[in-house]
Amino acid sequence: MSHSYNKLWIHAIWATKERMPLINSVAEPKIHQFISEQFRESGCPVRIINGMSDHIHCLFLLNPQKSITEVIKQVKGSSSHYINQNDLTVEKFYGKQVMLHILFLNPL
Repeated sequence: MSHSYNKLWIHAIWATKERMPLINSVAEPKIHQFISEQFRESGCPVRIINGMSDHIHCLFLLNPQKSITEVIKQVKGSSSHYINQNDLTVEKFYGKQVMLHILFLNPL
């Protein structure tokens, strides 16, 4: 019986709408924690999450049972909702652009 091994690390970058500096130093750790929890709930462990006032970087291991689109859509939507519901930014928060870098790891 043949088995496959998947280990896809995804480097996702979320940018705010028009790259506005909406993420302040008080809100940043709360947002990072929430996003990390959302990935964990999707079965996608986060290696590191960080960012600046206008974007967030996240490196996570993709759950082989989920598609990249499904995971990103869920995390992006829930994090925008969380930010707006908790008034973590002065203006309404819109996550605009998501860029992905996919790292394929070959087991030895």
